[in-house]
Amino acid sequence: MKKTYIAVIALVVIAGGYFWYKKSNSSDTIPVYKTAVAEKGAITSSISGSGNVIVDQLSTVDPTITGTVSNLSVEVGDTVKKGQLLFTIINEDLSVANARAAASLQQAKNSVGSAELQVEQARDAYEAEQRDLDQKENLGEQLKIAKDQLLAAQKSYSATLADHNNQLSDASKRTVKAPIDGTVNAVNIKNGDDLSRLSSSSASQAPIIIGDLDTLKAEVQVNEIDIPNISVGQKVMFQFSAIDDLELSGKVEKIDALGVVTSGVVTYDVTIGFDVSDPRIRPQMSVSASIITAVKPDVIIIPSGAVKTENESSYVEVLAEREKVPVRKNVVIGISDNINTEIVSGIEPGDKVVTQTINSGVSGASTASGQSGGVRIPGVGGFGR
Repeated sequence: MKKTYIAVIALVVIAGGYFWYKKSNSSDTIPVYKTAVAEKGAITSSISGSGNVIVDQLSTVDPTITGTVSNLSVEVGDTVKKGQLLFTIINEDLSVANARAAASLQQAKNSVGSAELQVEQARDAYEAEQRDLDQKENLGEQLKIAKDQLLAAQKSYSATLADHNNQLSDASKRTVKAPIDGTVNAVNIKNGDDLSRLSSSSASQAPIIIGDLDTLKAEVQVNEIDIPNISVGQKVMFQFSAIDDLELSGKVEKIDALGVVTSGVVTYDVTIGFDVSDPRIRPQMSVSASIITAVKPDVIIIPSGAVKTENESSYVEVLAEREKVPVRKNVVIGISDNINTEIVSGIEPGDKVVTQTINSGVSGASTASGQSGGVRIPGVGGFGR
């Protein structure tokens, strides 16, 4: 009987403690507001793009004739001048063709000389005949034929001369020279290679590639949504993945008219020139660019997180002094730098705008004075009596 009584008392105590705990921990939700002060300041909006360093003046040396590579005289990294010998091409067929063209040209020249002589003789005979009118008419026909033959010989000579010059031009291509001043960026041949077996489907596989490293630029890709806001002349700030401490500036120089579609995303190439060069920059280095689209020096700015949108309208919540509830105010926004946003109208400098609302619990009950936190049971003073 005593054990049963004790068990009942224990259950009552536990139940009472549970209800006390629930009551003492019940709370009313009271919001706490984090704010920021609207202030005057400068704000810069920019568009990001990523890409690589390119050589703007790049020349691929890819002869239009075939043959065997010989006398290769350059390697990657060499500095060359325009007209400097790079390699020669052995092609005996060109030598034979050149000799044939020279012989044909000489024959054509001789034919012209012979035709000129015939015209001169026919003219003398025609002019000398003064008595026989029939004979004079016949000599006149012979003079006309001689002139026609001369004209044909001259045309043949012109065609033969053009062919001879073409052969000379092809023959001259056997000596391959640098087309520009620059640095050898790639050499894809070696002595003994047959040029006819080399693939020329890609510019990167041309026998030799020369670039002027003084014309390094950045080529970055910009999303189709942002490209309407890009224009030639805009200032750009650069960062380089391979050079942590290097930051350079530049200007937009060219915007491609045709976009590139990759996995359904359209981007446009934007070429940007560097304001100053740096010897650490190399072709194909990765580069990140911030293209500055607008700068406003003295405007009202607030954290972007304070701006809210509803029904295509923007508003902020302003918490006035001594007020517990913020007031909603419609605003007109300007540019943004992803951290702060310009406010064109709607609030004034010094206004406190709500950037975050936190729901905080405050206790709605307290323990009665003189009690230890348990439940007092009438008639029970303790178990130890």
